[in-house]
Amino acid sequence: MEKEASPKENITSLVDAQDLDKDTLAVQKDQGEPSKETKTPSISTGGPKLDNDGGEDVLIDKTARSGDVKSKDGGKNLDNNPSHGDIGGKIDESRDLESNVHDKELDSDKGQKDSAHKVEYKEQEKLHKDGLHDSLGRKADESKDLESKNQEETNQTIDEILGEEEEQEPVFDGNEIPGMAANRSRSTHSLDLDSENQGVVEKAVALKNLVKVKGVVVVSTFLRRLSGKRDEDGDAENKAAQREEVTEGRAQAIAIKGRIILYTRLGCQDCKETRLFFYRKKLPYVEINIDVYPSRKLELEKFAGSYAVPKVFFNEILIGGLSELKGLDESGKLDEKIEYLISKAPSSEAPLPPLSGEDDLSNSGAIDELALLARKMKEFVDVKDRFHKMRRFTNCFSGSEAVDFLSEDQYLEREEAIEFGRKLASKLFFQNVLEENLFEDGNHLYRFLDDDPIVSQCQNIPRGIIDVKPKPILEIASRLRFLCFAILEAYVSEDGKHVDYRSIHGSEEFARYMRIVEELQRVEVKDMKREERLAFFINLYNMMAIHAILVWGHPAGAIERKRMFGDFNYVVGGSTYSLSAIQNGILRGNQRPPYNLMKPFGAKDKRSLVALPYPEPLIHFALVCGTRSGPALRCYSPGDIDKELMEAARDFLRNGGLFIDFDSKVASANKILKWFSIDFGKNDVEVLKHSSNYLDPAVSEALLEFLADSQLKVIYQPYDWGLNC
Repeated sequence: MEKEASPKENITSLVDAQDLDKDTLAVQKDQGEPSKETKTPSISTGGPKLDNDGGEDVLIDKTARSGDVKSKDGGKNLDNNPSHGDIGGKIDESRDLESNVHDKELDSDKGQKDSAHKVEYKEQEKLHKDGLHDSLGRKADESKDLESKNQEETNQTIDEILGEEEEQEPVFDGNEIPGMAANRSRSTHSLDLDSENQGVVEKAVALKNLVKVKGVVVVSTFLRRLSGKRDEDGDAENKAAQREEVTEGRAQAIAIKGRIILYTRLGCQDCKETRLFFYRKKLPYVEINIDVYPSRKLELEKFAGSYAVPKVFFNEILIGGLSELKGLDESGKLDEKIEYLISKAPSSEAPLPPLSGEDDLSNSGAIDELALLARKMKEFVDVKDRFHKMRRFTNCFSGSEAVDFLSEDQYLEREEAIEFGRKLASKLFFQNVLEENLFEDGNHLYRFLDDDPIVSQCQNIPRGIIDVKPKPILEIASRLRFLCFAILEAYVSEDGKHVDYRSIHGSEEFARYMRIVEELQRVEVKDMKREERLAFFINLYNMMAIHAILVWGHPAGAIERKRMFGDFNYVVGGSTYSLSAIQNGILRGNQRPPYNLMKPFGAKDKRSLVALPYPEPLIHFALVCGTRSGPALRCYSPGDIDKELMEAARDFLRNGGLFIDFDSKVASANKILKWFSIDFGKNDVEVLKHSSNYLDPAVSEALLEFLADSQLKVIYQPYDWGLNC
């Protein structure tokens, strides 16, 4: 029995083995062969399979590495097992023998090793020349590469055809159940077959007939381009540049000492063209809408002699209307006027810009005596953090303290003070922290509305208690609608697809909007009729989305969208409403948002009394959250709400929201129809039938006949979450 190898010898063996690998690579480099990583031999055919992409013999490398492994294993066994049994000793002897033989080979002369490897390399090169290993390995590799490329290309093709893009689904309010989006039925397959099984069938067919699949890809791409998809080509870049030029017009405007005043009114086409004229010329102007500022009608008549609009003033000089502006531009005299504005400041005779709060009815009206009393009570009671029913509540007071104050201040008996306290609670000055009662004496805890930790984070909550009596909700909704119309006319493109957020942020109209929504904290909403409720909450949703983008910025991903939809809140009638609560709780009749298990409002939630009795599917063509794939931005009125919603649906579906190719049996649809498909029907057939009501009559008739006789594949367009600027 040979002498056991020492740990030192084992280490030397490992080092020599590494040197041997380095020498092998060096010899190969000298021969002009590139050194690459060897591939793992395939054992599927029962024996070693050589890969010759790098011009190396894997078998040689494998033999060298086998020696390393054996040497390492031998060292470990000798170190860890100093004493052996009969069988164990024989095994160790065998391992020692292999290790010693390997050590002796590694201790041989360096020149002998090099020559040996050269001989081995020459033999390998001869094999290459004979074409044995090279042809087999290369054919196998080419077969694998071709199969891999075909598989990847086919999978990519299928994903594109079936609309299975890796785009992340939207996050609506943070209540999504993980995996629900993936398990949700995909409507990208044939209408009458199971989705998963049909997906397997489609992939199998595509693998067998790749040429046919590629043909369908061409059709799909063509459909997507027709349906409004923005491809990364020159046209899209040009459109983006045009949008950037329009939205950045105010920022790049010519610096002038003077002032341009533009008098307009709502619904005036010449006023719209005059705004565009100033945008193209990069001339900053101040707009005075005489419908928004009715007191300025007298001023306009004084300066211009009539109420006719548009009217343009360069400082105190009356230029005239749109035709006069174009005449100056064509004659070249407009440049002289601009030079005058650049160097000359306006005089005292020039019209003045609108003042903040001018002609604004917000926060004006009769003084609310109950509000004064509630403010006084807030100073009397001890508002602090308290424990109740094993819970801690912040900024609250007890019912007994409020009764004590009312009894002393109003000279009331205790029972009368309790009734008076209920009256204050019904006017939404304060509410029970657990919503267990309206108002009671004792240790029940109550909290003023602006002290509520959730309400206080709302974006429209004013500081303190407003002294003015709350106005009727219909009056506030009317002023909100009027102001929304004015903002859209002044700062939104004519097609409603592009919004000038920069100009909105610094406008007097937006400042007035902020004052209007502050009046919503104590209004009564539940008594509104269906049409009034629809128009009010649609307009409020769209303006809230603009407000959220101006304050928090446009959401860049799913987490930011979740925060915008779920955490950006307004207080309306004493309750908080997010964008998701308005859309899914109010306008969809308290339906679960996509990929959710819970409804927005629980059984005891008082907001459920405000929700519509049933979902309104057409609201999805009216709600705009600032995305490019969303519908056009409009203003809605209660008198014509159903007609306006149908017009919005027709405009959305006919302009890219839904495109039907009857020859290819493919329907290309906006993802809104997928996310909220339950509002349109039980399956894809019903969704398409519902959508057919808003397509062109000829297309609608053909679609219904086609659905009755044939299958139709639905491809959902990738949703563009980019900002609609």
